[in-house]
Amino acid sequence: MTAAPDVSPDTSAIRGPDTSLDTSWAAPSVADPRPAAVLWDMDGTLVDTEPYWIEEETLLVAEYGGSWTEEDAHHLVGNELITSANYIREVGGVPLPAEEIVDRLLERVIVRVQAHMPWRPGARELLAELNALGVPCALVTMSYQSLAQAVVATLPAGAFRTVVAGDDVTHGKPHPEPYLTAAARLGIDPKRCVAIEDSLTGVTSAQAAHVPVLAVEHLVPIPPAPGRTVVSTLKGWTAADLAALGRPVP
Repeated sequence: MTAAPDVSPDTSAIRGPDTSLDTSWAAPSVADPRPAAVLWDMDGTLVDTEPYWIEEETLLVAEYGGSWTEEDAHHLVGNELITSANYIREVGGVPLPAEEIVDRLLERVIVRVQAHMPWRPGARELLAELNALGVPCALVTMSYQSLAQAVVATLPAGAFRTVVAGDDVTHGKPHPEPYLTAAARLGIDPKRCVAIEDSLTGVTSAQAAHVPVLAVEHLVPIPPAPGRTVVSTLKGWTAADLAALGRPVP
């Protein structure tokens, strides 16, 4: 596992990488149908694993006599796993160490994913087009590498040039570190990338790293705001559409 850079939470940490980064993709022409790079969230964006997480959270809480509501589950969407585990301990009354809660949930969700991979509409088609055009893609998820690699293993080799998972970083979403890490690994200025997210937590992380965002609403609402484009589906979205999001406004 590659050690993540130590990104401090002060405002200087969200300014993006320095000018030593590769800028060969930094200024696509209007005619260029390729974004510089695309940074994908996973759960709820690339694959619809959120129902798996919710079902397993509910079962785990029930094992210890607690109750788990849809509101509780939606509160955790996009969070670091350890943050979610602490919430499950406190609200769901599960008397286990947070790390053990994470391990149990991960193990169960991986089994479900291996039995059936629930792709989000339009996600594989867009990813395939980006790969065919040679656009660098990174997976940026708060799930751990074990689950991320189970998903990546079902895709063509090289579909993602790097995977930044929750156990790779010191500060998870909504901190900018995950997206700054992904852009740095690709060697591309974050401002020239495009992030695809489905949670406000993830959108906040990407925007704190100065990455333009395509927010695909799924289980939780995402209010419109500068720097983000909110849509209901990835179906019909193309590389050229993403390229337009990553270009500076004249």
